[in-house]
Amino acid sequence: MLEGELELAPEKVRQLVRGIESEDTEFVEETDEAVELAAEYIKENVVGKTSYSDCLHIALATINQVDLLVSWNFKHIVNIQRIRGYNLINIKNGYKPLEIRSPRDIMSYGN
Repeated sequence: MLEGELELAPEKVRQLVRGIESEDTEFVEETDEAVELAAEYIKENVVGKTSYSDCLHIALATINQVDLLVSWNFKHIVNIQRIRGYNLINIKNGYKPLEIRSPRDIMSYGN
């Protein structure tokens, strides 16, 4: 999924991702559990059907218990109403809430 999305990304973003050390990378596989959770986000109107790939990102991050999901997608992911919706469903299904932030929230400006 990530590889397909990167094809559409600007070259600067593709270079950044290619520069991440392999020991700092973990790839996860799409599972039935993640597909079901993503479908529930849509069913519960957190986002519309056209945002399935965003929902799958959230579901995979949730199921794999990532510490933090960072995204520039302010419309479908880094949006307080959406975050509350995703986490309401996560909690309802026995998962922990997912921490979602923008890159600006985690950048250091060399204090």
